[in-house]
Amino acid sequence: MKQDLPSAPPVAGKTAEWWRGATIYQIYPRSFQDSNDDGIGDLAGITSRLDYIASLGVDAIWISPFYASPMADFGYDISDYRAVDPIFGTLADFDALVARARELDLKVMIDQVYAHTSDQHAWFAESRSSRNNPRADWYVWADAKVDGSPPNNWQSVFGGPSWRWDARRGQYYMHNFLAEQPQLNLHNTDVQQALLDVAKFWLDRGVSGFRIDALNFAMHDPLLRNNPPAPEDGTVRTRPFDFQLQVYNQSHEDIVGFIERLQALIASYPDTFSLAEVGGRKAASEMKAFTQGDERLDSAYGFNFLYAEKLTPKLVAEALEDWPDTPGTGWPSWAFENHDAPRALSRWCEPSEIDAFARMKAMLLLSLRGNPILYQGEELGLLQDEVPFEMLQDPEAIANWPLTLSRDGVRTPLPWEAEAQNGGFSKGSPWLPVSAQNLNRAVDRQEADSTSQLHLTRELLRLRRTNDALRSGPCEVLLCDETRLVVRRKGTDRTVVGVFNISARSAEWPSAVVPEGTVLAAVNDTQLGKLPAWGAAWIAEGDRT
Repeated sequence: MKQDLPSAPPVAGKTAEWWRGATIYQIYPRSFQDSNDDGIGDLAGITSRLDYIASLGVDAIWISPFYASPMADFGYDISDYRAVDPIFGTLADFDALVARARELDLKVMIDQVYAHTSDQHAWFAESRSSRNNPRADWYVWADAKVDGSPPNNWQSVFGGPSWRWDARRGQYYMHNFLAEQPQLNLHNTDVQQALLDVAKFWLDRGVSGFRIDALNFAMHDPLLRNNPPAPEDGTVRTRPFDFQLQVYNQSHEDIVGFIERLQALIASYPDTFSLAEVGGRKAASEMKAFTQGDERLDSAYGFNFLYAEKLTPKLVAEALEDWPDTPGTGWPSWAFENHDAPRALSRWCEPSEIDAFARMKAMLLLSLRGNPILYQGEELGLLQDEVPFEMLQDPEAIANWPLTLSRDGVRTPLPWEAEAQNGGFSKGSPWLPVSAQNLNRAVDRQEADSTSQLHLTRELLRLRRTNDALRSGPCEVLLCDETRLVVRRKGTDRTVVGVFNISARSAEWPSAVVPEGTVLAAVNDTQLGKLPAWGAAWIAEGDRT
């Protein structure tokens, strides 16, 4: 499908900090576009679709791992940080992608995984070979207890103990995720330097920043103290991991020292950006610690919305409250969906409400102070797929079936053409099935429909990109009740008020918003003084342009 796509408008008030308020588009390369018909998306496929991404009006792309890997966890188990896995292409393909993105004024961000490697990495092969080799202390090793059991009670995220016996060393090694992902020992400054050298390698190739995976898992308690049990809070526990408070297997205070070394390197390159993924019970405080001041990372995002069963005004207001606009406080980023979390439309509304809800949701995400992260297909309103057990690829879902929702359902191939073979993703057999339900939401159908979610997303991104209030202005919550949320964003030339009805029934127009001003955008038949079900509007106050 080749067509002329609209160009993105220029950014209003653009500064050297291009990333402040930037919209980031996440690409899961296995499922984006296949260029060689082997059924797996690749770097050349991404390059072929960059014009489409640029037409959305986003500022940057974030590409999930494409490095050499045995693919036990589909690329988050890296065997060579400096090599492209052959299924995704070559370093030359990556360089071509960066060059084309630069032509389209798109920044390129890539994943960095510092907490662990693959057990097939050369570093681990050397580390496990003996207790006295040069890399013997590059991973977390510990002796068995006197009875042969693991060193402590730590549990892995994907199920079972965080320790795997290795006969060659006669010791256990630690893994917070799969056993095929041994934990790096970032207390070792040589390991830190090796990872900094990796970051420099990619910065030298022209990337504009990093999304840093599972950063609060990067350092453990050297004393290997047992984690305490988690108190009963009514939450359904599907894994042994859920029975503990993760006090000692992660979140060590020395992580910030490594962060400062990393940020010094990143900031030495012009126009760069650093973004941390931080999950867990202490995410709010850790995100602040990781982004505090000028010497630490630029931004962080947590799981406020990614696994929330319901979207409520309170949830949004509390998330914004965690990031006050005060000196020394970091800059937030937000995601409603990603490669690990179920599609929001399948979590947050009834099937009959999907289209209306999607319109409101898009406007809400782009109203938040911070960087919105759009996961591929979110601009189309894609739904979560149910992948049959016999077709599952996700190791966590397979291990914890049926209690853990499969990540495969959000990783199915992107539908480009409704009538084409495999939705235009590939002429080969796709690694995951193409969604029948999402073919109706394919790019070509939405391009042809001026009322589609795709066209709405473009228009909202255009307005946000050209309006400094929405892009980077401070944010004040004016109203938060059971169904309504009102936020005010202040810019240089105007103030924009966002009015939202997060419910399936009409609501009274909020008294905090005078029904005057210029409506910049509205969805679901929202008008000044009228707030229907799933209604939302941006209203410009004090317009001086």
